[in-house]
Amino acid sequence: MRILGIGIDMVKVSRIEKLIARRGHSFLDRVFTKEEQDYCLPHKMAHVHFSGRFAVKEALLKALGTGLGDGISWKEIATLRQDSGQPEVILSGRARQVADEKGVSSVFSSITHDHDYAIAQVILEGCEQ
Repeated sequence: MRILGIGIDMVKVSRIEKLIARRGHSFLDRVFTKEEQDYCLPHKMAHVHFSGRFAVKEALLKALGTGLGDGISWKEIATLRQDSGQPEVILSGRARQVADEKGVSSVFSSITHDHDYAIAQVILEGCEQ
């Protein structure tokens, strides 16, 4: 096993807060899965949690080396919370296909928040194809 990709992203929390305020569920439904929304929305500062998940999506796209191109959509990258609190990245659709083509067997992620910023890092592990 080896590292096949690494990505990092920083999101301004107030930017996501404004997008949610302006576009509401049309933004949330376009970018976040139902499971992500079910986790974030009950929190008093839901926009902070959405910001971290948005950063994971961006970091994952960087790690894959695709950006949002190559037919991947936002909702094909989901970040769920394990019982331990650790974020778990779930890939589906074209995102899963690209990861499989690159030989990715594991996705590791970390999220942190500080004042008006959310930062995420993603590491892809596997055997190169």
